[in-house]
Amino acid sequence: MMTLEETADCLAALGNPTRLEIFRFLVKAGEAGLPVGAIQAELGVPASTLSHHLRHLVSVGLVFQDRKGVSLICRTNYPSMQGVIDFLMLECCSMDAARDKISG
Repeated sequence: MMTLEETADCLAALGNPTRLEIFRFLVKAGEAGLPVGAIQAELGVPASTLSHHLRHLVSVGLVFQDRKGVSLICRTNYPSMQGVIDFLMLECCSMDAARDKISG
């Protein structure tokens, strides 16, 4: 289970429109991931800007990067993504049960 701080860091990283677009694109790419060049070509983000945004996503654990020959492959860290979702859904609707106890 992710902590409040870890989840907040991930959400802060995804709070930037460019990083969110990059992350969503990598999610669509699946487990194989994509080379940085393919991300740049598809999204039209300048290389230095893309590097900056990928560094943020890697630093919070939402993206992995692996060197394959001369290419840098970026992959979504699906367990980390699921951790954010699970944290947000933790105790979902528990207030409804508390209200039912109070009013019932």
